Amino acid sequence: MKIMVVGSGGREHALAWKIKKDNPTAELFAIPGNGGISEIAKCIPLFAEKPEQIVDIAIQNNIGFTVVGPEVYLTAGITDEFTKKNLKIFGPSKKGAMLESSKLFAKEFMKRNKIPTADFEVVDNYNDGVGVLEKRAFPCVVKYDGLAAGKGVLVADNFNEAVDFLQKIYSDKIFGDTNNKVIIEDCLQGQEMSYLIFTDTMCFIPMAPAKDYKRIFDNNKGPNTGGMGCYSPPFFFSDKLESRIQQEIVFPTLSGLAKENIDYRGALYFGLMLTRQGPYLLEYNVRFGDPETQVILPRLESNLLDIMEATAEQSLKKCSAEWSNKKSLAVILASSGYPGEYKTGKEITNIEKTKTSDVVIFHSGTKKEDGKILTAGGRVLAVAATGDNFEEIRQKVYRAVDIINFEGKYYRKDIGLESFI
Repeated sequence: MKIMVVGSGGREHALAWKIKKDNPTAELFAIPGNGGISEIAKCIPLFAEKPEQIVDIAIQNNIGFTVVGPEVYLTAGITDEFTKKNLKIFGPSKKGAMLESSKLFAKEFMKRNKIPTADFEVVDNYNDGVGVLEKRAFPCVVKYDGLAAGKGVLVADNFNEAVDFLQKIYSDKIFGDTNNKVIIEDCLQGQEMSYLIFTDTMCFIPMAPAKDYKRIFDNNKGPNTGGMGCYSPPFFFSDKLESRIQQEIVFPTLSGLAKENIDYRGALYFGLMLTRQGPYLLEYNVRFGDPETQVILPRLESNLLDIMEATAEQSLKKCSAEWSNKKSLAVILASSGYPGEYKTGKEITNIEKTKTSDVVIFHSGTKKEDGKILTAGGRVLAVAATGDNFEEIRQKVYRAVDIINFEGKYYRKDIGLESFI
């Protein structure tokens, strides 16, 4: 069978890696792929978000099943276009993707379906935003409504920080000028975690839970990123907590999707804050998380492709997922300057020297050129490992991190530290 993975990041490398591991005879394709994916798949260098072009490639190459990684393709309606041509694809409809493409749509969906989330106000211009902030207690959270590659949310410690972010949105137009809505909401306190499910709207299969690190610097300082590291399972996770998450957040979400006739067949990510009052929903993502995927999939013992095909065919109730008792952790190696400006084209060396049965290197922002692997993005590699305890796993990961070299290599040194201290 021919399988196509759409995307170019570490998440897509992890998806391709797991599919190939479970199905060694499968023929893999990727659009556009990256330096790591190219070792196990035929990469087609199409850098386009227009679904019609990807549909054409799927037809030309007789692709049997397509898996979509990034939200931009889902938001553009790739699933709808594939469905029109009777092509099998894993990912929600364009309407379903609005749970991520519009934070306002998501917040109003939560409110309609009585899903616990932070209280919020909405503004559509700088002056109104400043007016709301003047009446707010700090810290508070300022969110750009549209897609922003994980950088559209600011936890503002004071008035000046919040106003500066508004200035960047409305005057500097750092996210463009097609959407002018901003959400200002209460800052919830507690433990943050990621909870993901496979769902075909009618039922769901939970994935292994994870804890990611969004801030660029150690001790959760600095601006938000797409994610600087992750581990699974979180040390504070329990059956009792999972039951509350499902009862108070997952079931009302699926019920809301059904009531509102939203066709959702894919991965659904719940960004949670565990407060003293219980779990609150911060955000939805309409796809696998990154870097969560790089720690979740190494723990999945079942065949990933079987689960995704059942999801797409709305026959998920016939499936189950088995998860390893082993633990998993990943550290992101980034380009110096990320999430701001950074340089690319730096040669990466010694990757081969790190590979063991327990350590896997997932490529994010890389490309292969003249036989060399070069940096091609802000987040460059995810160094992941599995094992029986987090102290041992961290040692494996950071040993590999030290071996890999490229100019401007940056990484957090505290990933997973809380899991055993």
